[in-house]
Order: sequence, then structure tokens, then C-alpha cells
Amino acid sequence: MNNIRINVESEIGNLEAVILHKPGKEMERLTPDTLEESLFEDIPWVRQMQVEHDGFADVLRENGAKVFYTKDLLRDILKSNGIKKKLLKDVLANALLFNNTLESFLFDYLYDLEIEEFIDCMISGVTKSEVPDGDRIMTLTDFVESDKSFYLNPIPNLYFMRDPAAVVGNAISVSTMFSRARQRESIIMQHIFDNHPLFLTNETPLLHHVDSPTSIEGGDILVLNEKSIAVGCSVRTSAPAIEDLAEKAFAYLSKLEQILIIEIPKVRAFMHLDTVLTMVDYDKFTIYPGIEPLVKVYRIERGKDGLIYSTVNHKLSKALGMALNTPIELIRSGGGNPITAAREQWNDSTNTLAIAPGKVVTYSRNEASNDVLRSYGIDVIEIADSELIRGRGGPRCMSMPLRRKSL
Repeated sequence: MNNIRINVESEIGNLEAVILHKPGKEMERLTPDTLEESLFEDIPWVRQMQVEHDGFADVLRENGAKVFYTKDLLRDILKSNGIKKKLLKDVLANALLFNNTLESFLFDYLYDLEIEEFIDCMISGVTKSEVPDGDRIMTLTDFVESDKSFYLNPIPNLYFMRDPAAVVGNAISVSTMFSRARQRESIIMQHIFDNHPLFLTNETPLLHHVDSPTSIEGGDILVLNEKSIAVGCSVRTSAPAIEDLAEKAFAYLSKLEQILIIEIPKVRAFMHLDTVLTMVDYDKFTIYPGIEPLVKVYRIERGKDGLIYSTVNHKLSKALGMALNTPIELIRSGGGNPITAAREQWNDSTNTLAIAPGKVVTYSRNEASNDVLRSYGIDVIEIADSELIRGRGGPRCMSMPLRRKSL
């Protein structure tokens, strides 16, 4: 696989390379009883979901992006038994089995699998029924929690590739996920970052490590330009994590001058900054209007003797305009109707993925929001979404850009 030099210095530069994960067997393991713990709203029709995801990938390719898949990157690094062993140890430690005998048994069982089966288990989990009867062991938990089907749970949210990692400039942030149900996603991405030639580690600074005690997720990181980034302080991204990211970002990214901290209400409806605000052109953002009076903005700047923290006493639009050095327009989703805006925000109307300046990918169901984007001159490419929407995330959530053309 050819190496690329990762670089993302904006939200809107032509998308040149991206990581996706095509939903698979892990989705078939969702049941009504596990939806809440899996952070899903509904059971998807997996075959249709895959068709829709393929359509999304095709749109990206047709517009000049090279698409990498998580499974392929895993396959590349697992040719080394040492990496396989380390990944498996980290995954089992994160599973909190609380039983050394069971953990040792699962390590031996999984380590002996061929690479394809091993990858499948890392993503789709391991059910008790999949382990041959003669190899299975019983623990007290098996008796007390006899209704539990899995030794290792599936990770159905992996198709939201934006969250476990994000590229900022020529650096990368590997997330510490807020929910334990999603932490394996970041563990997988950390091992890919550490070991895949796609990431020339000596040239790719690490802004956040999966083992950090503070939670941050990629959906809260927006790269405005090479001098400014915005980070959402949300239910899933904490202030201490942002401070840690800021220290490393200013140390490694010489062009960076400021970080805007946009505090949003800490509720599931606004789980990340990119669920309510995304950049669609040089001077335009789409925003869920219901969030505007609720946000608070802070700034971190590079100082001679350390970082400088301040409160921004401007409206969000002016703060963004000052960061970009141009007046900006906020395109309010829902066509100005608060009911339509709320309905379509629930279906990720503002979670747009810019693939070039003024050109975005959106879900087709958000008709009013798409129309208002077009009225501002934005080229909107709609993709099918009847099943992709089940996990509550849009085109930006489903993509991890590796490289964008410089503006």
C-alpha cells in the first residue's frame, strides 16, 4: 500500500485521502436488548446499510479521494505476530473480564485464529456459542449472567470513523472515547497509527494517546485553517483533554496560533460539535439554529511563557470570522422553521462532509436543510441514508480525512 503524507489544514480543502469502515457482521449482532449499551437507536437492515455505505464511498472516489478501509489497514499490520499479540492484550484488558483464567483462555483462542477470523472477532466480537464446546470454560459470571451471549462485545459504531481519531495538520489525535463501549475503536486506531507505514510515525506527531485518562473524540475537532482549530467542549470531550491537546498542538504545529473552544450543552442530542456545526465553504458554516444561544466560546493562544486562556465575548459567528480573518455566514438548517430544524438536526442535517470548498455530502432525507444550503450557492451531493442514519451520525461522522489539498 502506497504511503501518503497526511495533512489536513482545513475542513474544506479538496478531500484526497480518507479512512472508512464498511458496516458488517457487527451490525447483525445488535438486538433490541443491546441497543442502549451499543449507543444505537434502532436495528439496521445490514445489507441495505452496506449498499448505502458503498454509495458514499463511490461519491468520495468520484470526487478524487483515495479510500482506505480499516480492515485493510488492520490486515497489513497483523502480518507481524508481535503486533497481533500486543493488540489482543490491549483489547482483552479493555474488555474488563475480571477473570484471569477466562482472559488467558480467550487470548489463546483468538491468537491462534487466522488473520481474517481474528479481524472479524476484533470488530464483530466473540459469542460463547462460537467457541467449540470442548474448548469453552465456565465462570461464575456464566451462571449469574446466563443471558449474556458474548465473551467479547461487537463494536457497531466503528463505521463512525471520525470519532476514534482525527488528523490535525500533519499530526493525529487518537481519541480516548467517552463510552467504554467504543474504546476498542480507538485501541485499533492506535495500533494502526503506531505500526502502519501509511503513518510515518517519525513525521506524524501524536496529539493525544488512547491511554490518556481524559476523554476527547474526533467529532469535536474542526480544523478551520492552518492557524486556527475549533474544539467542542461537549458531553464526550472534556476540558482537561482539550488542554492536553492544546499543549501538544502548539508544541508540534508551528503554524497554529489559536484554538477556539466552543462549549455546547452536554446532552446526547448534541453529542459532538459537528452534530450542530460544520464548515461548508471559505466563509460559510451550517449550524443548527437551536444551539446558537446556548454556546460559550473561549480561546487558547500561544504565549511567550505558555498558553494564554481567555473568554470570547463575541457571538459565535464573529469569533469564527476573526479566526478565519473574513466575515462568515451561518447557514441555519431547517429552512428557518424551528420544528423542521429540530427534526432534521436529529437526522444529522448539519453533519455535512465538505469534499471541496462549497461542495458537501449530505443525507438525502434532510430536504429543507439541503435546499437552504443550495440557496447559499453550496453544491450538495445527497446520499441514501435510510439505514446509515440508525446509528445517529452523518457523512462527516463516517469519514476520517487523512489528507486535504491546501487552500
